[in-house]
Amino acid sequence: MAFHALISNRLRTILSLLGVTIGIFSIIFVLSIVDSMEADMRESLEMIGSDVLLIKKWPMGPEEGKEEYEWWKFMQRREPSLKEMHQLQSRLRLSEAICFECSSGQTTKYESNFLEGVNVNGVTFQYNQTIAVKIAEGRYFTEQECDGARPVCIIGNTVAGQLFGKNNPLGKEISIAGLKLKVIGQMKKEGASLFGNGMDQTVLVPIGYAARWMNAEESDGAIIVKAKVGTAPGDLKGEVIQNYRSIRGVKPGADNDFSIIEAQMITNVVDQIVSVFNSAGMFIGIFAILVGAFSIANIMFVSVRERTALIGIQKALGAKNIFILIQFLTESVTLCIIGGMIGLLLVYGAIAALNSVVEMNFILPFARIFMGIGISASVGIIAGFIPAYNAATMDPVEAMRGN
Repeated sequence: MAFHALISNRLRTILSLLGVTIGIFSIIFVLSIVDSMEADMRESLEMIGSDVLLIKKWPMGPEEGKEEYEWWKFMQRREPSLKEMHQLQSRLRLSEAICFECSSGQTTKYESNFLEGVNVNGVTFQYNQTIAVKIAEGRYFTEQECDGARPVCIIGNTVAGQLFGKNNPLGKEISIAGLKLKVIGQMKKEGASLFGNGMDQTVLVPIGYAARWMNAEESDGAIIVKAKVGTAPGDLKGEVIQNYRSIRGVKPGADNDFSIIEAQMITNVVDQIVSVFNSAGMFIGIFAILVGAFSIANIMFVSVRERTALIGIQKALGAKNIFILIQFLTESVTLCIIGGMIGLLLVYGAIAALNSVVEMNFILPFARIFMGIGISASVGIIAGFIPAYNAATMDPVEAMRGN
């Protein structure tokens, strides 16, 4: 009877679906975008392990015990240096690996091809032991190449594609700042992300050779320290702070003139960003779902009113209240689930369209599909219960009279 009522009133059924369809599309699409952003950010952070510390000039946010980001103080700090990295390396006992990194934007060239805005990183040998460098072809630097400042480099996927197309870049020479470097490796493709192109538009160069066109003491540098297996992050952090303060001659009681960035800090920032977007998505979705719920409730009240005499006849023939209640609830839930499934199909189409025009990987998790169906069914029950209850409790004699 419920399905017959839906089929016999096609226009009303279609109009009823629109509210739920729009509501489910809004909430699931927004939450799927948030899920995609979260997956992208966490994948981008996988290259930094949870046991890694970064020593930098600038902190990620207000320092511990401070509410304000005191940028005017941070500006006066010195950048970490290669010399300090070597001094720290000789003092640390809890570190597995330590390296220095500094970067600058450069234009890379090969014959008539060039790519501007390439992030050229000057690194020391143990860089790949602290940061995950995924090599697709070729190899990483040898210790002799790094110590001897050899003119060799490892290029990202975008750099390789722009300069060499489909040709193998290994063994060929590219030009950076007028200097020639031999390509010994190509990194795996990472794809576009919220953090830019990641390592795709990056060139790794031994720090000694990179110093020919960049001042490592003035560039955006960092000392990266990886803890030994089984070492608590807090223990390594304490040892790094104690020794680095000594290296820099920071007086007892004075504030650090450097920042320690832990992987957990970055994770916390990601969690905060995701939480804000999830809240915004739920806020938008709830209003859209409310519109759909009111639409379904209104249609169900109209449906009950139109079928008052039929309800009276059914009850006169022996239909119990629960039968009438389930009949109208089935109609309401069916409407909402069909509307929700159409909304999910629209989300799938929108995600596919985004993936075809944007390099970033957008996803529609199964959890969100089940969530959409669950919300649809819940809206159907909530929106249809009062009209169904009113129908179930009608007096059969009054109902047959059409009152």
